[in-house]
Amino acid sequence: MSQQQLADAVEVTRQTISAIERGDYNPTINLCINICKALGVTLNDLFWEG
Repeated sequence: MSQQQLADAVEVTRQTISAIERGDYNPTINLCINICKALGVTLNDLFWEG
């Protein structure tokens, strides 16, 4: 999934997704949950190494 596709799915800008990936932006818990739903992963999968 591209940054733009994810951004569209969670209703933010591509720049927001890019900033999250770089660690320059801390998303709200609601945005985190929406990202997880869009990607089909859990919060643990997305944010913590296993």
